[in-house]
Amino acid sequence: MNKKDVSAADQTKRTQRFLDSVEWAGNKLPDPAILFAIMLVFTWVASAWLAPFKFSEIDPRTGEHVRIVSLLSAQSSVGFVQNMVKVFIEFPPLGQVLVALLGVGVAEYSGFIQASLKGLLQITPLRFLTPMLLLVAILSHSAGDAAYVIIIPLGAVMYATAGRHPLLGITTAFAGVSGAFSASFLPSAFDTLLQGFTLKAAQIIDPAIMINPLCNWGFMSTSCFVIISVGWYVTDRIIEPRLQRFPLDGNSGTLNGINNLQPREIRGLWVGYSAILICLAFLIITAIPANSPWRSAHGNLIESDAPLMQSIVPLLFIFFLLPSIGYGYAAGTIKSLNDIVEGMTKAMGTISYYLVMAFFAAQFISAFTQSNIGIIIALKGSNALAALKLPAQVSIIGIILLTASVNLIIGSGSAKWALLSPIFIPMLMSLGISPELTQAAYRIGDSSTNIVTPLMSYFPLIVVFVQRYVKSAGIGTLVSLMLPYSIGFLIAWSTLLLLYWWVGAPLGLQATYTYPPSS
Repeated sequence: MNKKDVSAADQTKRTQRFLDSVEWAGNKLPDPAILFAIMLVFTWVASAWLAPFKFSEIDPRTGEHVRIVSLLSAQSSVGFVQNMVKVFIEFPPLGQVLVALLGVGVAEYSGFIQASLKGLLQITPLRFLTPMLLLVAILSHSAGDAAYVIIIPLGAVMYATAGRHPLLGITTAFAGVSGAFSASFLPSAFDTLLQGFTLKAAQIIDPAIMINPLCNWGFMSTSCFVIISVGWYVTDRIIEPRLQRFPLDGNSGTLNGINNLQPREIRGLWVGYSAILICLAFLIITAIPANSPWRSAHGNLIESDAPLMQSIVPLLFIFFLLPSIGYGYAAGTIKSLNDIVEGMTKAMGTISYYLVMAFFAAQFISAFTQSNIGIIIALKGSNALAALKLPAQVSIIGIILLTASVNLIIGSGSAKWALLSPIFIPMLMSLGISPELTQAAYRIGDSSTNIVTPLMSYFPLIVVFVQRYVKSAGIGTLVSLMLPYSIGFLIAWSTLLLLYWWVGAPLGLQATYTYPPSS
């Protein structure tokens, strides 16, 4: 073995030891449900301690000084008890998870998913399984949060079917769905959502400025290739060797090789995919007219308030349910309507633990938001960055790192940008940096650390997916598996943005790098 090989082996061992320490420390934390309960109590105490202090930071959304709200006051305490049920029921991931899983449950029960994956794997070389799953995960961004419920568990099944560790499918899909959330070949409602906040912030400096909703589309499309390359390397070279010591002991803890499709499965797939085409044709035909009820008040199909965008989860439920029923009857795996209900019931039974975690997570996130503690942390960080008056390139990297850090405590991408854009955009415009470039930097930091923060609303659900296969897994297990993706994405994506800026490649439609735009 030459010196280069020895050096690489030593580096691998050091990386694995570091990830071991992360896993050990993370798994020393209490059960996720208890952890959220402890953090809720901590937020109560911290809010009461900080409430008397006066802060100089101005909330850009209200124009007033930020005040910490004491959650231990009589009014707040009564409000907490009064709204406990409402907060849980209105927890954003909860309804989406339940509705989507009803359709997915029938697809799993009937065998439609398994047969589809077997067919896919038969035409996909195994060495390209990882980039293919990453590509599917990136394309799923157009479906919004529903991708967490569908793509990630499907990734586990896909890898298990290929004879590889199912947790590898979960980490790969999670990295593509969440860690690369802003990377996409296809426009989405998130583009329009961010552009609205960016425009308002830019108009603080220039009331006449216009910003295209697809101002980052060129960069984000190119980012997909970088994300897939980095994710492919991390999955196959770092995570897969690590997973060799994770024995499968869950209910789904068996690895299956690829079997050829049986005639009944092929017949079922023909019926199932014919049903998908019929549903898709109906949706397209009804969405094309200018006065389509699927369109927003402005006639757009991809605005965040468009009925089509707000119906993604119910549509996915239908697109899973009807084809799965067709497949089941054609393949003989569904013989009566009772089987359909049984499939839904089994799917609900798998997420009982998630419901417990979701209850405490919802209460904590609501309390943390109400207290304004997260807001004051974000504002102090951004104001400190502004005071440094760094060079333009360093400032952009600072925006990325600050956003990535704030993302660990404030999960919602739109909520963070509503808070930070009135600070970042005018600050960097005064340095000659365009709003479009600042928004691109924000999106890198906002995506990269999604996969390593337990405060991300879907993180408890991913822990549940992992525990289906490895019962002893905990928060630390998942964080240690996702940390290499997060670091890799952050470094590679930031480097790509600097290269884009250096060569002057188009960020997107009608986008510039400088303000005022250079002629």
